[in-house]
Amino acid sequence: QVQLVESGGGLMQGGGSLRLSCAASVRTFSVYGVGWFRQAPGKDREFVAAIGRNPGSTFYADSVKGRFTISRDNAKNTVYLQMTSLKPEDTAVYYCAARTSIGPVAISAEYEYWGQGTQVTVSS
Repeated sequence: QVQLVESGGGLMQGGGSLRLSCAASVRTFSVYGVGWFRQAPGKDREFVAAIGRNPGSTFYADSVKGRFTISRDNAKNTVYLQMTSLKPEDTAVYYCAARTSIGPVAISAEYEYWGQGTQVTVSS
């Protein structure tokens, strides 16, 4: 069993930066692939970024490519999403998810464990 807790959300002006954290309850978090997803009001949940067991294996949605960076610190059992050049359209609840995968996965249905989400609001 894996419990995930997201943190780091908040209010930021356009062009600003935030770093989200996803902390896991297990010390073996390094064996899981992890994804970030987001959901804005009135919209479907969408893929943002994913990282595999190999921290060099990453994948990004086109909408955030070049602006967001996913990384992991296995010693802390934590995955991060560094968000820069934020835009109002990035406003959403951000969720992290984990699965027993090797590589990054972009499909939400493939993930076994989900956090409760953290709100990110970007003003104009």
